Amino acid sequence: MNDSDAEGVVRRDRFSGGPARDFLSSLAADERIFAADLAVDRAHVVMLAECDIVDDETAGAILGALDEIEAAGHDALPEGEDVHEAIETAVIDRVGPDGGRMHTARSRNDEVATCIRYRLREDVHEAIEATLVLREALAEIADGHTETIMPGYTHLQPAQPTTVAQWALSYESAVARDTTRLFDAFDRLDASPLGAAAFAGTPFDIDRERTAELLGFSSVLSNATDAVAGRDVLLETTQALSTLATTLSGLAEDLIVFANRGFVDLADDYSSTSSIMPQKVNPDTLELVRAVAGDAAAGVQGLTTTLKGLPRAYNRDLQRATPHVWETVDAVTEATEVAAGAAATADWNAESLSAAAGEGFSTATGVADLLATTGVPFRTAHEIVAEAAAAAEEPDVSIREALADAAVVHLDAPLSEFVASGALDDALDPESSVASRDSTGGPAPEAVADQLTAVSTSIEADRELHANAACVLGTADERRLEVVSTYV
Repeated sequence: MNDSDAEGVVRRDRFSGGPARDFLSSLAADERIFAADLAVDRAHVVMLAECDIVDDETAGAILGALDEIEAAGHDALPEGEDVHEAIETAVIDRVGPDGGRMHTARSRNDEVATCIRYRLREDVHEAIEATLVLREALAEIADGHTETIMPGYTHLQPAQPTTVAQWALSYESAVARDTTRLFDAFDRLDASPLGAAAFAGTPFDIDRERTAELLGFSSVLSNATDAVAGRDVLLETTQALSTLATTLSGLAEDLIVFANRGFVDLADDYSSTSSIMPQKVNPDTLELVRAVAGDAAAGVQGLTTTLKGLPRAYNRDLQRATPHVWETVDAVTEATEVAAGAAATADWNAESLSAAAGEGFSTATGVADLLATTGVPFRTAHEIVAEAAAAAEEPDVSIREALADAAVVHLDAPLSEFVASGALDDALDPESSVASRDSTGGPAPEAVADQLTAVSTSIEADRELHANAACVLGTADERRLEVVSTYV
């Protein structure tokens, strides 16, 4: 077979031309799975040889051709509908007709499904690493600021004093759940479709477990039709990434607002200036992190719409599914890395934070809690403090005077009969208010210390899971190349 005969090995003359060829082709976009396809080809050819479906000499010639194709790179591939056809064509160019034996007992349907899972598994592994780095950065912030008082907000209004540590750990908790979702997606990606063929299996006596082993998959998908048709794991992965992007968007928004209020200074590496206003230090990187949530949500919507209503087995619509996944995983992983860097290098302004912590009578809840501890019904205490807060808005009325007046109205007794002066001072003081909130998950330093211990244990456990997965993938690569070397 000469080069012209080998060109386009999948399409016969009737289907080899026409104005829609370029529209059908995904070859350029498939550069992302070029290495994955070579890995899948090698695993499949080794298995065919071990099962005596292809003789060792032919297997060696095909595997040698794959080495040459890898060295030449994706850009050297001949024209084709996709990377799978192009690689097969390139093999046949080098080996001759026997090169076509590499496609025995498989279809492009199971081949592409395997390549997608193989590559996306690596991408999710990188995304998990990015979340671990972010969590470590947030834990380090918390550890350094267990006593740094800051204002806490609801509805962007002063609410209660808290600490930078509790704020940081609140995001660590959310990112930890994002990590878990990505681990779950990784686990479901970690099953091999290879050997399912078009969708109905194959009459050849193949060993699907062997190809799964050579590719580092922990299992095979048990139903051949599901193996080639199922893309729910892509949707699950994209949804997990979108949820992570939503977490990042909140973190970015908080840091942007804090920078605006002078609570935190972002490093120059994560800021920019104006083209006309030289004094500006803009949190541009975090604004882009915030925007990635929209891109990720669009990826979920696009992928969902592509998959909605497809009949079972393979449909060409699925060619348009993967770009949503690739774009989302790239954008969200990068945004996670940037958010981690911005948070880790930010400088917290303790004086500004402390000064703002008591604004807006943010210790009001603490005063109501203090009254409640003396036996006053909390709802009555709430009403007393609410009236006092309103009265204290007058410039000549102090909050202590207002509380005393409101207590007489609602309790028919002086405030001093219920609350000692020193206790009231503590309740009104932001730092003392924080120290009193030592319930599980609270901002008091001892409560935060317990949270930090749990966070450290959680990160360490996830680091171990992540390292184990990396070891499995790396060992599979080594094993596959070692076996291939025995044929070439």
